[in-house]
Amino acid sequence: MAAMATITDRARALTAAREPFVHATVVRAQEPTSARPGDAAVILPDGSIEGFVGGACAENSVRAAALDALRDGNTLLLRVLPVDAATFPDTPGARVVVNPCHSGGAIEIFLRPVLPALLLGLAGSTPISAAVARLAEFCDFDLAPPGDYRGATAVVVAGLGKGEQDEIRAALEAGVGFVALVASRRRAAALLDEMELTDVERARIHSPAGLDIGARTPAEIALSIMAEVVRAVRVDGLAPAGDIAPAGGPAASTQRPAVDPVCGMTVLVGPETPHALVDGQEHWFCCPGCLARFTAA
Repeated sequence: MAAMATITDRARALTAAREPFVHATVVRAQEPTSARPGDAAVILPDGSIEGFVGGACAENSVRAAALDALRDGNTLLLRVLPVDAATFPDTPGARVVVNPCHSGGAIEIFLRPVLPALLLGLAGSTPISAAVARLAEFCDFDLAPPGDYRGATAVVVAGLGKGEQDEIRAALEAGVGFVALVASRRRAAALLDEMELTDVERARIHSPAGLDIGARTPAEIALSIMAEVVRAVRVDGLAPAGDIAPAGGPAASTQRPAVDPVCGMTVLVGPETPHALVDGQEHWFCCPGCLARFTAA
């Protein structure tokens, strides 16, 4: 119970720090596996595992599946079965892999990616900016601290003539790919011409802000703006500032994949991954058992 509390506390701390991770929980285990139902761990984007959801034979499968879950944002039920076990039917949302350990045993691990909420920057103290803030919260966006747009997915500049150029420049320098300027087409063109922007910078600024839905009131304008932001994220693949991964996802792990030549399992190559150099070719293994079988052949 203490271990579970520790993982729970760690998950809370990562969530508060806006760090992406996968929460893994063993939901079923068959002896002689060392894992037990309720065992838990968090898997970070670099592939490191904190906690326990199985021994070395299962660890590589958990790591690879967790990083896939971080990339696509989908939950996954991972079934790790002995080599000679009857296969499960192909079920959406489930993955079956082979446990190469001689000890056998089967486990099912539920992998839940926990991604930070999308971050929205908001500039201006106007009825429109207040309406955008309310709607963004309703859409599960977090609001960036005023003037600090690092990591923001989009920035809405709704100052209506006050401090707009400074806020636009701050958003561009933070690497924000979508800056929505609340202004008429004519006023926006004049304001942006004064800023001497590059073509690339100009392309990142959207004005008039929002989809054309005939909006008139601050609430309707906010709706049109948030609809355009959501479309940019979900349809166009807009990523947070400084993020090289797909929108809502973390940067990819620096570990490269390899296929175990004995059991066929995909492993992530790291400093501690078992490997052998045979006839000038490197081979990587999920566990010392597969390495021993390969070198004994």
